[in-house]
Amino acid sequence: MTSTIVGRGASVSPVEGLRNTLTLAWRTLVQIKHNPFELLDFSIQPIMFLLLFTYVFGGAISGSPGDYLKFGLAGIVVQNMLFATLNTGVGLNTDLTKGVFDRLRSLPIARWSPLAGRIVADVAKQTWAVALLLVVGMILGFRVGTGPLQVLGAFGLLIVFALAASWMSVLVGMLVSEPEKVQIFGFVLLFPLTFASNAFAPTQTMPGWLQAWVKVNPVSILADATRGLLVGGPVSTPVIQSLIWAAGLMAVFAPLAVWAFRRRV
Repeated sequence: MTSTIVGRGASVSPVEGLRNTLTLAWRTLVQIKHNPFELLDFSIQPIMFLLLFTYVFGGAISGSPGDYLKFGLAGIVVQNMLFATLNTGVGLNTDLTKGVFDRLRSLPIARWSPLAGRIVADVAKQTWAVALLLVVGMILGFRVGTGPLQVLGAFGLLIVFALAASWMSVLVGMLVSEPEKVQIFGFVLLFPLTFASNAFAPTQTMPGWLQAWVKVNPVSILADATRGLLVGGPVSTPVIQSLIWAAGLMAVFAPLAVWAFRRRV
């Protein structure tokens, strides 16, 4: 099936559309060189959260920072991954408000390639952030308790979930008028979702009424799956449940985001 060229009546082959996507993804990644502050959300901020929770709360929660890393690193990775998905919506909204899409509309490229390019670039940034947190965690004393295949499985699961969750950010980015409003969405939804989970503290330490929510919270399920793959413990059930949540998010928000993108672009 061919894709409509932005601003023209001809068509672009799927292969050419893929090339357009990779070119625009590279454009997004190269921008980091000119604006290093974009790395804050994928480098400095995750490390700050890791150090804060490990050395400020680690002793109180687990008895020592080293013991806390075994539990908390997976949750911090998941929390950072979810908040980093907001960059997709912010970036798309910024391109729209600054007229980037107006310029792209005159080029012989697939109409969907700017959206796909942004998502591909942010998935690459997510991969970097996960790897960075794992390396810094190991420097602080974290040790993988499984094997290379399980570690790769954790990476794959996190990236799949990030891709699915990013469609929520895309939808919000297409609906709001300013990039800052995408960030507001993050604090309204993602902040309570991540902190009312077992990402940072064991479920059994919480009040009974909160435990009921924590056990079904998708953030808790993904954190449990990541812990199982990195440290050891139950894997199959939380991984399957995480994939079901990812499929559900994709099925609901991807069509809505594409519809909003077509309306606005």
